[in-house]
Amino acid sequence: MQRDDGAVFQESVGLGVKNKLRDIGERPENNSLAQDLAQSPLQLSPSPEVPASPNHTEPLEVHPSPTSFRLFLSTGEVSGDLQGALLIEALLRQAEQSGITLEILALGGDRMAQAGAHLLANTSAIGSIGILESLPYVWSTFQIQRRVKRYLRQQQPDLVVMIDYFGPNLALGSFVRQSLPHVPTVYYIAPQEWVWSVSQRNTQRILQISDRLLAIFQREAAYYQERGGHVTWVGHPLVDRMQTAPNREQARQKLGITSEQVAIALLPASRRQELKYILPAMFEAAQQIQDQIPQVHFWIPLSLEIYRQAIEQAVQKYQLQATVVSGQSQTVMAAADLAIAKSGTANLEIALLDVPQVVMYRVNAMTAWIAHHILKFSTPFVSPPNLVLMEEVVPELLQMMRLQNELLKKP
Repeated sequence: MQRDDGAVFQESVGLGVKNKLRDIGERPENNSLAQDLAQSPLQLSPSPEVPASPNHTEPLEVHPSPTSFRLFLSTGEVSGDLQGALLIEALLRQAEQSGITLEILALGGDRMAQAGAHLLANTSAIGSIGILESLPYVWSTFQIQRRVKRYLRQQQPDLVVMIDYFGPNLALGSFVRQSLPHVPTVYYIAPQEWVWSVSQRNTQRILQISDRLLAIFQREAAYYQERGGHVTWVGHPLVDRMQTAPNREQARQKLGITSEQVAIALLPASRRQELKYILPAMFEAAQQIQDQIPQVHFWIPLSLEIYRQAIEQAVQKYQLQATVVSGQSQTVMAAADLAIAKSGTANLEIALLDVPQVVMYRVNAMTAWIAHHILKFSTPFVSPPNLVLMEEVVPELLQMMRLQNELLKKP
């Protein structure tokens, strides 16, 4: 199953998707949120090369002191923490070049803190997909929001940047609009209403709380622009992250993977609910693959250290030949002959590394029933590579589809 000898999972599981995804990175290198925020006085105006809303005529100006800015970034979950950290690194780098001092306050995770933000609360483990799945986080989210709103009233920022994190950021954005109307707002990586909007009301709420939307996908930019939003397409931050990614040989050498070993990356969870609904099906499939391919070894990068115990116990339960690693997600992806991953940002990173993959997702059965029968929820795809191209370039196995059957029937 080594790709340079003709991978078993080649066309059928997404090898070669990288070439199809080149569009997401084809934007001028200096056209980014970091570039806009580094200007003084701070102007969130699009540079000429980047598509912007025709309704937007004047730059959004912020007038803090000449050399000092206070920014507040709000996000949650593992993916938001990654995107926030990449943004913070770019902002601080460009601020230093411009002789500007940035104070960055944030809701986020450890990566954002390491990048230079002062966390008001750690929200990397607070997130869910689904109605019932969100219930355990209602009270903790309410407490964090109440504390943050009190803080922002006392220490008003020069700019608020919201990153994904749909429900909490809608509430936060509404608060800023009502209580801090002079503070400008930016939505960077807006919720994917352009793919699976259940109601146009949510889209309108996003537009109402956002002075500017910074889109990472062209279709996302077009969607909000057509509805009157002030939008700039800035490209996907993972494209920049790929510039420092190891190649396959470097990654395998770093992990000590021999040429004979078939390495499969398993990415089961970045949310706690996924340990319950996705991990068992994924590990059951891995067990059957192991029965048929004795030289296989599974590599499992942790999204959060708090999930280590549950994942290691599952490895023992399913008797997998596996190594659980922390802080090496990109290295594991780059080294793999195949990735089996839950739907999320990692799918796009895997595709950009040109590694074949199978994507899967499951939620609570009641949530799935409500979404289908009551909310009439429908989406052509769930994984970012397929959404970018609006075609199935990587297989998606959702809800009750049998992952092991799909994998093992491949030639």
